[in-house]
Formats: sequence, structure tokens, C-alpha cells
Amino acid sequence: MSSASAAATIAAAAATSFATAGATAAAAARSRSRIPLRGNPSPRRGVAAMAVSAPRSAAAAAFLERRESERALHFVKYQGLGNDFIMVDNRDSSVPKVTPEEAVKLCDRNFGVGADGVIFVMPGVNGADYTMRIFNSDGSEPEMCGNGVRCFARFIAELENLQGTHSFKIHTGAGLIIPEIQNDGKVKVDMGQPILSGPDIPTKLPSTKNEAVVQADLAVDGSTWQVTCVSMGNPHCVTFGTKDRKVLHVDDLKLSDIGPKFEHHEMFPARINTEFVEVLSRSHLKMRVWERGAVLSLVALWGMLICSWLNFVGIQKCVVDLPGGPLEIEWREDDNHVYMTGPAEAVFYGSAVH
Repeated sequence: MSSASAAATIAAAAATSFATAGATAAAAARSRSRIPLRGNPSPRRGVAAMAVSAPRSAAAAAFLERRESERALHFVKYQGLGNDFIMVDNRDSSVPKVTPEEAVKLCDRNFGVGADGVIFVMPGVNGADYTMRIFNSDGSEPEMCGNGVRCFARFIAELENLQGTHSFKIHTGAGLIIPEIQNDGKVKVDMGQPILSGPDIPTKLPSTKNEAVVQADLAVDGSTWQVTCVSMGNPHCVTFGTKDRKVLHVDDLKLSDIGPKFEHHEMFPARINTEFVEVLSRSHLKMRVWERGAVLSLVALWGMLICSWLNFVGIQKCVVDLPGGPLEIEWREDDNHVYMTGPAEAVFYGSAVH
């Protein structure tokens, strides 16, 4: 999708990425959460208590060195504005270390680790430094995820023990993505150029402006919503409200009721991510999101509302308020690329036995 120079290269091996001490590794190993993933199900449904470690602690330095059991899946839990992911170091293989079915179990918030998805750091292809793959909490595989790619960049920096500003070329199902870790710890992501052509999104809705689907009518749940469709490699439906022009208050929405009706609408053959947007000012928006395949989360693939909103009001930057915090969006005129800047941080380190 996007192109830019990148500064990172793949490290030789995970074992050289972290310094460790025997006592620390043993202590970290004792804190594993044991999640049955393969074979016969465990007769007990309870999950053992997991010790939570702060990022960059001794546990962080030791976690990749805990290779004493081939059945242990070592991971780091990351979150970006409330969108949380189980990050797996998969640099030694182009095959994910867990199956989609196992990912569903890992993402279960009652019987597993709990997450919106499992993300794998894999060897790069076609000139990329790394490859990013994701299994959603329902086992489906999206093209990519905006919040996930920020977590991906921070995880790479941790794996490679990088400090300061760095950027990477990431191969995804949506094309090439360029995240850059900034000095303040936030990650700025070059998302590339937006796709506005209806058939390429894809949507069956007819174009309303040139080849784009802008403020088109969509009948959902007894109301006619006005929607704009766009893709950054994954499909999005953005709405500012219904055709009767009632003010949309996103906090009043029952996302678990209305979201699936958009997601599985016949006009969206690949299903759809839906962004419900409340306008606070020309450059300040409030948004709630229903994610395709990941059910309801605090913030989804971040939405492409900027493509309808920034173009509509004639500005290039805006701040989007989400339940997990603010996200900065910029649509540059010089290269027609969309840039997203936001946080990503490690939550805890653990192991799942399978």
C-alpha cells in the first residue's frame, strides 16, 4: 500500500535480542498461564493466575530466552488505545505458531489470555523487513489492523532491543505499511493512499461522486443511514448519522445491536468495519467502532473517516476521540497518503502451554 525508506533489518536470532539471567528466567517461567490449545481438552476450565510484569522489566529481558519447553508459546500482550493483541515472535518461520482455532481459545477473555487478536512477527518478503499476520478473536484473518501495526512496531523494537526513532517496512495483506517509532514512544504509520472506488473496497453500493461511494443511502434496522465507504486495504463504512439528519450521539448507540447489521449487510461482500462519528468541531471528532471479525472493542482498525471528513471540510488534520484515547489523523496533500499517530504499549509477558 505505501512506500518509504525504512531503517530496520531483521536481527539474527531471538536469543541474541534479550539479555537474561538464570534466576530471572526461572522466576518468569513460574508465572506462566497454562492454556490448553492442542490435544484433549483439560478437564478443568480454570486458568492459573498470571504474574503481571511491567514493560522493560527483568521479565521482559528474559522472556524470549525461556526455551526449556517446546510446548510453551511465549508472548507479550500489547494494547493500542484499548485494542489489545497477543504478540508472537514468529521470525524463524513463515508459518504461524498457532492455528486460527487456537487463536480463538487464546483470545477468549474467560478461558484464555484475552485479546482482540493474535499478531505474528514473521520474516519479511518482497523487500520488506518483516511480515505481519493477524488472527482475529473469531479466527478470521484480516488484511491488517491500524492499531495492531503500531503494537507490531513497538514489539519489533523490543525484540531487536532498539532505542530512539526507527521505521520499518512491513508486509501485510493490505500491502506495504511503514510505521515509525517516534521519540515520545508514539508510533506514526504511513497507511498509504485511500481506496475510494466502490468495487475495490469492496461494496455493492453505487457510486455517488465520480467513482466514490460518498454519503450513499443504506437501509439498516429500519432507518436510512448515509454512509461513505473507503479502504486502506481493509473495508470501512463511515457514517455521521441517518438521512433524517438527527444529531448522532455515539455514546447512545448500542453497538452490539447495530454493528453486526452493518457488518453482515448484503452490500458488503467481504463484510465491513463500521465507524459511527459524532462531530465536535471541524478538526475534532468522536467515534465508536464496530470491527469486522473482532466483535466490539474499545477502538477498531481506526476507521477511514478522515477520507470523508477531512476532504469534506477541506482540512488535512484532525483528532479522533476514542474510548481508549485520542488518535491523530493526517491526510497529506503532497503524497495523498494517510498518516496515523497514536500510542502502543506492552501490558504483560507470559506463556501459554499447548
